[in-house]
Amino acid sequence: MAVNHHELTEKQFGDQAQAYLTSQVHAQGADLVRLAEWLSHDGDASLLDLGCGAGHASFVAAGVVREVTAYDLSEKMLAVVCQAAKDRQLTNIATAHGAAEKLPFADSSFDVVISRYSAHHWHDVALALREIKRVLKPGGKFILMDIASPGRPVLDIFLQTIEVLRDPSHVRNYSPAEWLQMTQQGGLLIEKLLTDRLALEYQSWVERMNTPEVLRAAIRYLQVQASDEVKQHFLVGNEGAFTSDTLMFQARA
Repeated sequence: MAVNHHELTEKQFGDQAQAYLTSQVHAQGADLVRLAEWLSHDGDASLLDLGCGAGHASFVAAGVVREVTAYDLSEKMLAVVCQAAKDRQLTNIATAHGAAEKLPFADSSFDVVISRYSAHHWHDVALALREIKRVLKPGGKFILMDIASPGRPVLDIFLQTIEVLRDPSHVRNYSPAEWLQMTQQGGLLIEKLLTDRLALEYQSWVERMNTPEVLRAAIRYLQVQASDEVKQHFLVGNEGAFTSDTLMFQARA
């Protein structure tokens, strides 16, 4: 049976929704602290969390802004968000279901759109960015947090390969330069951009996506056989741990 990309993504993440709620990589991080800071003047804002996953960015935002719409392709993820919001007594979070490329919201619906660790799954980033621009109020802001490509081909191909072996719904990690170009083409202007590094423990990284053993072996083979340049950049450890590049930016509509 043929499966399209959105169906593949929904299946991959629906089955692992609870694992993402408890994932320490997703539940904490300097980017979440920075998100609260960047939202500190938006207390009356209506905010959309695009590709909310298990809701960690939504929970941070809900502590700052007036109302949050947690939006995701996976209904199982949204069920986890609803329950976790209740457990945290966050009453200003609503959920909505759908794809990034076709938002079911009217023009100029939100003051702020955020997205964390979702964009590398988007089937059509250009279309998603146009949709973000459409649903933002004039002058509204878009904040994105994601794994980034280092940009250099030898490093980029290694990253994209291990990512898709781990998770077949992976599309692409983009470099900061690519994000600058894509946002500008989508009618958004980046006003601040930061890069960082994220250390990933191998075992929990593959278990979070329930990666089959044969593909785990392929990832480890690539790590072992990689050039010194690749191993040094990603800080590949003996047990498979490695470090990825990340970026966080804020753009205006």
